[in-house]
Amino acid sequence: MRSPNRTTRAARAARAAERPARPPGTASLVRDSSLVWLAGGIVGVSFGAVSVAGGLPWWVPVLMSLVVYAGSAQFSAVGVLLAGGGPLAAAATGLLLNTRTAAFGLAVAGLLGPGRATRLLGAHLVTDETVAFALSQPDPGRRRAAFWVCGLGLFAAWNVGVAAGALAGSALGDTGRYGLDAAFPAVLVALVLPALRADRGVRRAALLGAAIALAAAHAVPAGIPVLLALLGLFTLPGVRR
Repeated sequence: MRSPNRTTRAARAARAAERPARPPGTASLVRDSSLVWLAGGIVGVSFGAVSVAGGLPWWVPVLMSLVVYAGSAQFSAVGVLLAGGGPLAAAATGLLLNTRTAAFGLAVAGLLGPGRATRLLGAHLVTDETVAFALSQPDPGRRRAAFWVCGLGLFAAWNVGVAAGALAGSALGDTGRYGLDAAFPAVLVALVLPALRADRGVRRAALLGAAIALAAAHAVPAGIPVLLALLGLFTLPGVRR
């Protein structure tokens, strides 16, 4: 006679085998990207507070963050509006700064997966931090998982932070005194360090791009040096071909 316990164990094992396997390393990706989310939420609070303290309605930074979702471009566009510029000038400034994401999109195009809707959503999540976090992973499968884990989490953290800052309004005072603008650069440096250590070509491209940006910083408007730094990419063998 067959043991009921053995039958139960066999049934449980069969049910467990039918469950979809959890992507390997998801927990570690969540843990590693949580720093990026935290930085995004903190800077988002600053953006929302600055926008409302400058006189914009609370819904403007909230809607902009949902639809545009581009940190530096949003700061620049709001800066133009608060300085008295029109909506067209603000939009043109944001678009100019965001042209750098074209290169990022090419770098992660193969990570987004099939389907038009998936690729459209993935394109909306392309940011400096998401791309850097994804490309720092060791293999294509982990890069894809890292892109989506970091991208979706950062999108949520940024928008929650912006909403909190907008609702707080001017109660936070001058957010610049807290040094919040240093959060994202610090995270980016941490993300790109492994690639800089491992690849001499990447180091050469990064150093050239940094030199170009520093040289142009005092001669062109804010945001343009970042675009000019992309010229450093042409030192990479794959780009030259």
